[in-house]
Amino acid sequence: MRPIDLQVNGYAGTDFNRDGLTAEALHHACHCLEEDGNDTILATFITDTIPSLENRIRTLVALREKDPLAKRMIAGIHVEGPFISPEKGYVGAHPIHAVKPANIEDSKRLLDACGGLMKLMTLAPECDDGGHVTEFLVNGGVTVSAGHCNPTLDQLRAACGHGLSMFTHVGNACPLLMHRHDNIIQRVLSLSDQLWLCFIPDGVHIDFFALKNYLRCAGVERSIFVTDAISAARLGPGMYSLAGWDILIGDDLVARSPDGSHFVGSTVTFPRIQTNALQHLGLSKADLAMLMDTNPRKALGMA
Repeated sequence: MRPIDLQVNGYAGTDFNRDGLTAEALHHACHCLEEDGNDTILATFITDTIPSLENRIRTLVALREKDPLAKRMIAGIHVEGPFISPEKGYVGAHPIHAVKPANIEDSKRLLDACGGLMKLMTLAPECDDGGHVTEFLVNGGVTVSAGHCNPTLDQLRAACGHGLSMFTHVGNACPLLMHRHDNIIQRVLSLSDQLWLCFIPDGVHIDFFALKNYLRCAGVERSIFVTDAISAARLGPGMYSLAGWDILIGDDLVARSPDGSHFVGSTVTFPRIQTNALQHLGLSKADLAMLMDTNPRKALGMA
């Protein structure tokens, strides 16, 4: 198995979403990722102003180019936002001041900053009028995923028609209380034959019993496991950061916002996912290979 993680915000003390990322910090993160059994990752950047995103992305791209290990480990870039829903509950840990409707001009700026490395973009379909940005990105070879969003079923179906092919961390980036039937989770599950569904299998973002239900519904063959790891991943309790957030990790290793109202990424690692898959989810090694190797590569057109 060659696991590829489509959502890594940082690792082992390194935050990809901070200003002033250094060569040493990037190399350290990549070394630790490799040591923990990862084959490749998508370095993930969350919502901020377009200039801030451009600067952070360009810095990582330039550092990666000079480091053989980073070049091997970082297969591409996942831009998560800023074209997401500003609604409370759906916006999650993303800074609401930087959230904006999807548009071609800013998409081009982010693509240019990535220097050909953008592999995945997470956006809200209801914030992409006419699906123009989704079509633009897909035509440029980028996989587009819905996330931090609340589209109607019709909007979600229309987005699929424009090329949407994935959903980011199902069961998260949505309110704790929603309509019991007509909610974003049920809409996405109903389209699992058209969308790759990504899950964070840490037992915190989704209780294991619920994740087993989701996997039974969508099927392992249409699902993907990601970590959504932040700088605290692989480390113990303490104070860490994600794009300006100060995050206190307690003894339970859960990354929460300062007010405790929602999660801010994850601290789960590939070794812990292996344990969770086998001990708590009843999955086989073949299932895990599909969830973290075969499926994500197919979703990105890398298979």
